[in-house]
Amino acid sequence: MADATSKGKPLSKTEMIAAITEKANLSKQEVTAVLDALNDVIRESLSSSGPGVFSLPGLLKIEKKHVPAKAAKTGVPNPFKPGELMDVPAKPASTKVKLVALKSLKDMTQ
Repeated sequence: MADATSKGKPLSKTEMIAAITEKANLSKQEVTAVLDALNDVIRESLSSSGPGVFSLPGLLKIEKKHVPAKAAKTGVPNPFKPGELMDVPAKPASTKVKLVALKSLKDMTQ
């Protein structure tokens, strides 16, 4: 199998499954089942009934953050046109997903 990273393109899902199949001596169905199970575990961890955090040990940490609503503001100085005032519309509350690279992942890139 040709290494997709040498071309500058990321691995597709099929290429990733093939690479894991080759390195772990598992069948394609087993690798696909593991990736589907990982997807389900992440979904459950980040759901409203879960802890809101998922960690893949040594690689990354996924956190769900609640961002509160912001009120509308009027008469705010325009940063792009000094001396001019502008109105800033209200923003509703939202949920953001934050990914944090852990130490061993950072060490892989050096």
